[in-house]
Amino acid sequence: MKRVLKILAALLWHIGGVMLIWKSGNLLLEAESIKLQMLWPYLAILVGLIIGGVKAKYLFSHTCRKNLARIDNLASPKIWQFYRTGFFVFLALMIFGGTMLSRMAHGNYPFLLSVAILDLSIATALLGSSYVFWTEKAFS
Repeated sequence: MKRVLKILAALLWHIGGVMLIWKSGNLLLEAESIKLQMLWPYLAILVGLIIGGVKAKYLFSHTCRKNLARIDNLASPKIWQFYRTGFFVFLALMIFGGTMLSRMAHGNYPFLLSVAILDLSIATALLGSSYVFWTEKAFS
């Protein structure tokens, strides 16, 4: 069961990263359609990747290791315990907040770029820290 929990944790981690890349890409495309041939969207991508890389190394990797250790220490694991309850509450709030930010950003060039940077940095952090699942042998 612990292996299943780790796989579910990795799956949610990766799905979150992929969805945020898709979302940030759409925001950047909208920004590009507002002001054609500007360098700002490319700079936004670079900034998002750099911030995300820092987050991956110093924050998300630690969080991932901590969760895998928590799963290992579960005495009687249940299927819903691949993350703590608080994580799911936080995730729901983040999804709601991200959705609201995206809606508010429509048509506003600087706001679109800002939300795209935020989303891309989180996506990069999620996917960049996912190596922990492999180095900690989460699937064996």
